[in-house]
Formats: sequence, C-alpha cells, structure tokens
Amino acid sequence: MPTIILPRISYPFPSLINQHVEAAHAQNLDFVTRFGLVNSPEGIAKFNKARFAWLAARAFPHAELHELCVIANFNTWLFMLDDQCDEAQLGKKAVYLESVTDSFMQILRNNTPVDSILGRSFADIWERMQALGSPGWQLRFIRSMEEYFTSCHWEAGNRAAGVTPTVAEYVTMRPYTGALFADVEAIEIIEKVYLPSEILQHFIVQRLVLACNNIVCWSNDIFSCAKEARQGDVHNLVLVLQHERNLSIQEAVDETARMHNEEVKLFTALEKLVPSFGEVMDKELERFIMILRSWITANYDWSFYDTGRYQVREVEIAH
Repeated sequence: MPTIILPRISYPFPSLINQHVEAAHAQNLDFVTRFGLVNSPEGIAKFNKARFAWLAARAFPHAELHELCVIANFNTWLFMLDDQCDEAQLGKKAVYLESVTDSFMQILRNNTPVDSILGRSFADIWERMQALGSPGWQLRFIRSMEEYFTSCHWEAGNRAAGVTPTVAEYVTMRPYTGALFADVEAIEIIEKVYLPSEILQHFIVQRLVLACNNIVCWSNDIFSCAKEARQGDVHNLVLVLQHERNLSIQEAVDETARMHNEEVKLFTALEKLVPSFGEVMDKELERFIMILRSWITANYDWSFYDTGRYQVREVEIAH
C-alpha cells in the first residue's frame, strides 16, 4: 500500500485528560485478565500498548475513578468485540454473529447469564452500569446497543456477500457501527449530566451529537484506513470513497478530511444556535456539549499520542 500523507487536523476545543487515568489503566488491565479477554504475555503487551483507558480518560475528563473504570471497561470490551468482528471469521458468519449479539441483548434486557468470555465480562459491566443509571436511562442505553449490534450485522452481511457499501449507505450507518451513541448515552451516568428528554431530543442537540459522532468516526477512518485495507475490510469512509469515485487512496483520504472539516465547522456553528432552556438546564447542557468536545479531541489525541493500535506514526503527516 502506498505511503499516505495524513492531513493535519486541528480542533478549536481544549485537550483534557482525567487525573485518574493511571489507576483506571491498572483496573482495566485487571478486568481484561480476570475475565480472560487477554490471557497471554503477548496479549498483555498488546493491551498495554493500546492504552484504552487513555481514550476514556480523555473523553470523560471529570469522571470519578469508579465511573471512569466502568466506561474504560465498556469501551475496551467494544474494541475486543470489534476486533473479533473485523479480524476473525465471526465477521463473515452473519448468522452466528446474530446469535452472539442476541445473547448480549438478553444480558441487557433480562440479566440472562451468557457463558462466554465476552458474555461474562459484558454482564459485569452492565451490572455496574445498572447501579449508576435510572430505569429510563437503561432503556435508552439498551436501544443504542441494539442499534450498534444491528449495524454489526449489516457489516457482516456485506462481508459475507463481498459487497462494498455506497458512500451514502456508509455515511448513514457509520454513526451506529462506531457505538458512539452508546458512549453519548453514558455521559449521564459517567459525568452525572442529567438532561430531560425534550432537551436531548431537540433537533439542534441531536445534530450536535451526530456531528460529534461523524467527526470522531471519520477521523478514525483516516487513522485506521491502512490497517483495514490490509485486512481486506471495506467498512471505512476512505475506502468506500476510493471504490465509488475511483480515487487514489491519497485523494480519498483528502476527501474524507474535507468532509470531516465541514462537520467541525457545523459543530461550532450549531453550538451558537442552541436555545436557552433556563439557567439550570443551560448549565447542564453546556456540560453535555463539553463532553462532546472532549470526545472529539480525545479520539484524535489518543490515536496520535497514546495508542499503538493504528500505527499512525508509520505514515507521513502533513505540516
């Protein structure tokens, strides 16, 4: 694969990191080894290099240690599931994948035990989440996870059929395949930001959330396109643009960056258009939007400075 020159990306938001990051990493390592998600010296070395706790700590900079550990464990679990879907035969066996994710939905809906490494570890995370979240919050989170699992089925179906999605299809589905909607729902229990449904469902707030999601997912696609191209996975905005528009890989990277930058402009414009909901709710909403900003910078900072997952330093960076 030719050398890619990554476009320089910058955001008008501060980069923050939670003071409990080292303790959260230690707990996260204990979590993955205790449940057998990582079970070899090589696996532990790879896990330590990935530094998943740093992503959670950057995205949720003001969370207390217990809550930070919960969300770090959750996002680590998502990465482990994603790797199985992307890199193992699981991603091609759509019917088997549906049975696996159906069992995860049974954990969420009924606390039904699932005798597998992913099942036992997910049940442990969900038990701690339930203790933090109201019944109403739990229903919203369950819905977001169902949408995520459905998007995993869509990807697996494409892999099984050897289909490359259109750009329009991919842009529609990408906010769900990244599971970021579930992380946005988690803002309530992790950072203790409580907003009523009429604010969460307001069209400007919803579009801010989608813009945040697109920015995070599309920048991730730029960072991971080389990794996914090597694996033969087409579920990446760079790669679907290259396929549909007959672009070079560099042209597709540049177009992805242009789309990403437009979403950043939209996010900053929408922030100024958020209506007032009263002094108390306005303060809560500002905290909520602050975490969306943190997610945007967290994804970039983690990908560039923390994790060894994407080998970003192996490609050239535009100055």
